[in-house]
Amino acid sequence: MIKFEKLKPPKEGENIEVVDGELRIPNNPIIPFIEGDGIGPDIMSASKLVWDSAVEIAYNGKKKISWFEIPAGEKAIKKYGEPLPNDTIKAIRNFIVAIKGPLTTPVAGGYRSLNVTMRQIMDLYACVRPLKYYRGIPSPVRNPQQMDMVIFRENTEDVYAGIEWKQGTREVKKVINFLNKNMKTDIKYDAGIGVKPISISKTKRLVRKAIKYAIDNNRNSVTLVHKGNIMKFTEGAFRDWGYELALDEFRDIIITEDELYDQVKGDDGVTPITKEGAFKDLRGGRKAGDPGDRIVIKDRIADQMFQQVLTRTKEYDVVALPNLNGDYLSDACAAQIGGLGIAPGANIGDYIALFEPTHGSAPKYRGLDKVNPSSLILSGVMMLKYLGWVEAADLIEKSLEKTFIDKKVTYDIARQLENVKPIKTSEFGGEIIKRMCH
Repeated sequence: MIKFEKLKPPKEGENIEVVDGELRIPNNPIIPFIEGDGIGPDIMSASKLVWDSAVEIAYNGKKKISWFEIPAGEKAIKKYGEPLPNDTIKAIRNFIVAIKGPLTTPVAGGYRSLNVTMRQIMDLYACVRPLKYYRGIPSPVRNPQQMDMVIFRENTEDVYAGIEWKQGTREVKKVINFLNKNMKTDIKYDAGIGVKPISISKTKRLVRKAIKYAIDNNRNSVTLVHKGNIMKFTEGAFRDWGYELALDEFRDIIITEDELYDQVKGDDGVTPITKEGAFKDLRGGRKAGDPGDRIVIKDRIADQMFQQVLTRTKEYDVVALPNLNGDYLSDACAAQIGGLGIAPGANIGDYIALFEPTHGSAPKYRGLDKVNPSSLILSGVMMLKYLGWVEAADLIEKSLEKTFIDKKVTYDIARQLENVKPIKTSEFGGEIIKRMCH
């Protein structure tokens, strides 16, 4: 039994385990949760009631989550004198699946982002963000229902790796001296410096996870998004390594976009081939542009992609990106489906998964029972699907959409609708639960 300095796991419940490379999920898993700062207590309280009710109803009481509260942020500072104690990391590693509310990140000074720190300490290298429209939500675009994407954002590299030196320090002067003298650069001495690492190994494991997701969930395409026309040896390499991984490990079930439109029938009138003859071993001739049952691998330059998710939304399915581009694009896509209040998220490693809302802690709304908990609720839906509890997850999604359609909404949505009175966070959770039972 794992020992903690100040925490006591629940007596009821069992550990999730990794057996032969797969997760073994008991009927009563222990799930650690971090309540969060600011609005965290309000939305976590409402969300847990929704998750527990869905599990109870979907499985007739045969399954249940044993919740285990662990601290981070303000609660951890009060209890441990630090924002991210070892107990918290130890608990997530031991119990494998966890969920958290929003945590406050001080601007400029103070401690570094706890979200980023947890991702890096536990190597949660894939930030996964499904972006799906629910009827009844106001949107700034004409056809928000066309958005049904899942973004896989690399979580540990790029400029978010945190390798940087402050302007005017002795350290930054050493870096600038080295670069100017040895690498023939011309960096001004009043600059701050950051480093942007993108590696083969971390690129390929992200793209591998994105392609596996596409396979497991019957998705049609995986798009690699990059700014490789400018940053050729980092983002351009991300693109190249992504294609390389796809062709090396998934050759029998993928086709690149270039191959897709080059393919023609061979001499026998049946076997499809490309200009390079790459598909001579496949049966069943196809017209150019027809992928059959294969997943299409394609790529887009980042600025072009921002335009295309607006103008050609339906063409994109699973998307894999480096860290910074993924941050920008996921928020831009969230705006099309109603905003960050509707967008869930997860940070996933090989097995460990930490689910979280995509918005901040909004401290000015602390304790007002006012804000929209949908992002956290839907992050819990992702968690239930990760556990294989799809019936409970589907029940929440259907009931949530009914709640939106019936205009039982919190202030952020109500203010965009005519003659709709907002309801409280706690009431919103109750409305979802009502619709599970009817």
